[in-house]
Amino acid sequence: MTLAFALLVTPITIRSVQAQTFTVLHRFTGARSGDGTLPEAGLVRDAAGNLYGTTQYGGTGCPIFVAPLQLVVFGCGVVFRVAANGAETLLHRFGAAFPTTKDGKYPVASLLRDSAGNIYGTTRLGGTFGWGAVFKLYPSGLEIVLHSFTNGADGGQPFGNVIRDVDGNLYGTTAAGGAFKNGMVFKLNTTDKETVLHSFTGGADGREPFGGLVRDPAGNLYGTTAGGGAFGNGTVFKLDTTGKEIVLHSFTSGADGSSPDAGLIRDSAGNLYGATTSGGAFGNGTVFKLNTTGKETVLHSFTGGADGGQPFAGLVRDAAGNLYGTTAGGGAFIPVP
Repeated sequence: MTLAFALLVTPITIRSVQAQTFTVLHRFTGARSGDGTLPEAGLVRDAAGNLYGTTQYGGTGCPIFVAPLQLVVFGCGVVFRVAANGAETLLHRFGAAFPTTKDGKYPVASLLRDSAGNIYGTTRLGGTFGWGAVFKLYPSGLEIVLHSFTNGADGGQPFGNVIRDVDGNLYGTTAAGGAFKNGMVFKLNTTDKETVLHSFTGGADGREPFGGLVRDPAGNLYGTTAGGGAFGNGTVFKLDTTGKEIVLHSFTSGADGSSPDAGLIRDSAGNLYGATTSGGAFGNGTVFKLNTTGKETVLHSFTGGADGGQPFAGLVRDAAGNLYGTTAGGGAFIPVP
């Protein structure tokens, strides 16, 4: 059965709720058509209004052979561009040269786009060793794999996005691998050499960082782990420029939340904002703020009802300080199977 997914964009007018409009820009037609399917990550936008994103599956790569003499094209995902008028362009199909390619497979993170139009991202599997990759896509359409993870000390299975400093170095996390097999934080320099900045032990320092990182002007990195910490329910951490990790908050799975899967955002005063997928006053997740001393404030506890529940994705913040996000469950309508 062909699955169809819609790319939905809702322009938000803060002053008037009635002024909001909803437009479907593109409907993904599914893996069998060669289009992408299952877009899990957020979008990035260029100055012309084009949107860039990934789908975890779809495209024409990674065919699966089923005997006798059948070929099922499931696809290893795509990078796409959708213009303001809704026209879609597939910029890259992962694994399209299967089985000779060592391309990545199954991108689940959002993309990074530089001022020259180059795109950077991660795939959770694939690459030379099968444990994920960091890739670069040039405006010409040429894709190169910058690093293939081995699931050894260098990490494995990057679920989060990468960020980039002014010198062109990339930073990210992997949920697996590292010295203790509980994930790690890495840096890729401009010659694609990887440096492991921190390997999580799975104890008080956290384990399984699924989200990406945020970086302050001094070069410190901030992120979350879905597990570990003092209570085993995840952490918010800081990694300073010497590689020293400081746990800013350990989640208790009580009112403060549990299991932050996504990364953080940071305001100009140094406060951090994020979401947890569970915990909170009603057990359905929270939106939280962490100030510069590490004090946590729960801004909202989801009930699992009309207000939503289980926010797996990260947040965005506008100039007025309002936060925006999504939940995987809840809401006014019950999904039809």
